[in-house]
Amino acid sequence: MLKSSSDNNLQAGNGLGLVFLIGFMGSGKTTLGRKLAARLGYMFMDLDHVFEAQEGMTIGEYFAKFGEDAFRKLESKVLQTNKYPEHAVIATGGGLPCFFDNMDWMNAHGRTIYIKLAPKTLADRLQNEKDERPLLRERHGEALVQFITEKLEEREPFYNKANIIANGLSLTAERVEELLSFKATS
Repeated sequence: MLKSSSDNNLQAGNGLGLVFLIGFMGSGKTTLGRKLAARLGYMFMDLDHVFEAQEGMTIGEYFAKFGEDAFRKLESKVLQTNKYPEHAVIATGGGLPCFFDNMDWMNAHGRTIYIKLAPKTLADRLQNEKDERPLLRERHGEALVQFITEKLEEREPFYNKANIIANGLSLTAERVEELLSFKATS
């Protein structure tokens, strides 16, 4: 899929295939994904939006109606059966890498980048978005930080299987492109 001899193609945005951005909710996968896709000339896809379009309801509504188990099964199906273009940047849901064989599937079908942030930073970012996120609705302040800390402890063994682990603080599309190009040639 990646050819180390194609440095010029990598700089022109060719040759990377599918790039999956993973990390906890609030890590910036969608924002960074849009910028990276624009920089590379790739299509951008947010799997949460693909899920919502296919189901005709928000993830929060689906969660409330069918529960987390049903959501995780369908989320995995969306990931693994979606028709992807040859080159795309894909933002995933925060829990998606941690269920079934999703992380292995993403690593086998593209490049994975874990956008890593500290629990307090994530809590600060998520404080005003809790209504849209079913797992956070009733948590505030230190309880939110504690919840994120515990979830990260559960999820990091999966997140750490990513091809690239990047510090999410001040991470830019340019830096991600450098990391991808370096990884492809090493």
